[in-house]
Amino acid sequence: MTEQPTPPSQFDAYAASYEQAVNQSLAFVGMKVDYFTQVKAAYLLELLADHFGSTDGLNLLDIGCGVGNFHPLLGPQVGALSGVDLSAECLRQAQARNPGVGYSHYDGHRLPFPDDSFDAATTICVMHHVPPEQWPGFVAEMKRVVRPGGLAVVFEHNPLNPLTRRVVSTCEFDADAVLLRRGKLRGLMAEGGFGEIRSRAILSIPSFGRLSRRIDLALGHLSLGAQYYVRGVA
Repeated sequence: MTEQPTPPSQFDAYAASYEQAVNQSLAFVGMKVDYFTQVKAAYLLELLADHFGSTDGLNLLDIGCGVGNFHPLLGPQVGALSGVDLSAECLRQAQARNPGVGYSHYDGHRLPFPDDSFDAATTICVMHHVPPEQWPGFVAEMKRVVRPGGLAVVFEHNPLNPLTRRVVSTCEFDADAVLLRRGKLRGLMAEGGFGEIRSRAILSIPSFGRLSRRIDLALGHLSLGAQYYVRGVA
C-alpha cells in the first residue's frame, strides 16, 4: 500500500459523535446502529465457531475498529482481542471503553504485527473508506497477519441495496465511500491468497435471533440484504 487511506483527522472529528451521525442517516428506516452492530457481531461469532469449532481461546484482530463498538460483544467470547485504527482519538476512546482489549495505531500501510499473529481477523464496513487502488494491499496485509488455516471475515455495505445506498449517501463521514460489490471482494480475497471463500448477503430481514439469521442467510444468495460478508481461509 503506497498511500494512506482516509485521513485520520476525519475520523478523529467523529470519534465522539459516531453513533449520532450513523443514527441520523438511519432515522428513515427506524433503526439504530446498535442493532446492526449486534447482528454483525452474532454473524461473526457464528462464522468463527463454525470454522474453529469454538471461539474460546481465539486471538482475533479487528482492523479499522474505530471506537470499539463491537468489542463488548466480541471480547468476552474470544481468548484475546486486538484492534487497530488510523484515528488516535478513536483508539483513546476505544481503550477507555474496553480496557481488556489491546489497541494499536495503524498507519494505513502495514499492520503493526508480525506474520501469522492471529487466528482470525475481521474488518467491518471499513474497506469502502479505502481507495480502490489500495484494496489489494489491504487484503494482502490481512492475509499476512492471519496464521495458515486461520479465518478472515470482511463485512461490507451492499451497493445493490437502494436503502443502503441512501444511508451511505446521507452519512457525513461516508462522503469518501466507494462501495464494492460482493463479487469484487471475493475476487480480491482470492487474488490475495485466501481459499475456501464463501459469502452471503445479510440483513435482508430483521435478524434478532438464530432462527431469523438462518432465514436471512437462506435469502442471502439473492443479494438483497443491506450488507454482506465474505470469509476466506488463510
